[in-house]
Amino acid sequence: MTEARLPSQDICIVLLSGIGDVVHGLPIVNALKRDDPGRRITWVVQSEPAPLLRSHPSVDEVITFDRKQGLAEVRSLRRKLRSLRFDVVLNFNIYFKSAVPTFFARAPNKISFGRDRARDLVWLFANNRLPPSSSRHTQDRFLEFLAYLDVAPDPIEWRITFTRNEREAQRDFFSRLEGRPSVGIVPTAGRSSKDWPVGRYALLATALERDYGFRVILLGGPGRREQERARELAEISEASLEWALGHDLRRLAYLVEACDLLIAPDTGPLHIARALGTPVIGLFGHTDPTRIGPYRAYEDLWVDRYNYDGPEEPSDLTGSGGREGRMPLITVADVLDRVAGAMDRYLKPARSGQREV
Repeated sequence: MTEARLPSQDICIVLLSGIGDVVHGLPIVNALKRDDPGRRITWVVQSEPAPLLRSHPSVDEVITFDRKQGLAEVRSLRRKLRSLRFDVVLNFNIYFKSAVPTFFARAPNKISFGRDRARDLVWLFANNRLPPSSSRHTQDRFLEFLAYLDVAPDPIEWRITFTRNEREAQRDFFSRLEGRPSVGIVPTAGRSSKDWPVGRYALLATALERDYGFRVILLGGPGRREQERARELAEISEASLEWALGHDLRRLAYLVEACDLLIAPDTGPLHIARALGTPVIGLFGHTDPTRIGPYRAYEDLWVDRYNYDGPEEPSDLTGSGGREGRMPLITVADVLDRVAGAMDRYLKPARSGQREV
């Protein structure tokens, strides 16, 4: 925490990606607005997670920046930021792409992680750096920025909101399920090393419908690998699946909210579920749920094969901290055990059947 509180009436948030990280940024802007409702907050973000910020009550302006679009995109960002003045720039990302908007945004105080956590010389683009810290959850790392600004973090809230039209579309979708409880499955993560085998998802979906009476909804984005894995799952599962993959991130979010339960690996919808209060069974083998799991919630539903050692089991850490070959250690029985626990602790009696939306 600083000795004197920094001026922070106009704040620029640099938090470009991914979807889960942007979700973790929402409690920061909410706390900043609670502390001073007159603050103006501008958020620089990539196009993919940007829809989550649409009409958010704590974000005044959203500027998209996709570095992979090339030099024209960099010039466009520079033009957008040239006319703006900030008191503080908060750079939550640790890779070089975040240095570009941090450099262009005009402010006397620019804050980032220090050399112990930032990479690619990102810390050189800030004149204030967070002190070194031990490994902790992503959400707790982001909350360090509030401590630096002497802003109270509690209550932790995300405040993802939906329009009237989105609420109507949500009701229309779930009305087809005829009041049956629903479980969403996200079968594909951003990286293949985080994926659980498709065949096991298929067996899981069959059991969810046959043995527990769930309607199973397949969720995800438009990517080729996502589509291919979901199609394979649908072909080999005996369950009648509701297909809900698509381009619209906000649709994904309101479907996740209305599900009784979500099952997902380390991927953005898992954190959307946490933010919206949907119980989520997280499948973790490649990554550590104590650092990237649903924040302070549903620990009893995690299937953790990252922090699990035994004879003849893969245990090598990759350079990014992942443990290769761990996802296949998760069995269908492991997940169904968590499903039974979720039904006992989270879905009955208040969430038995279709949730009210």
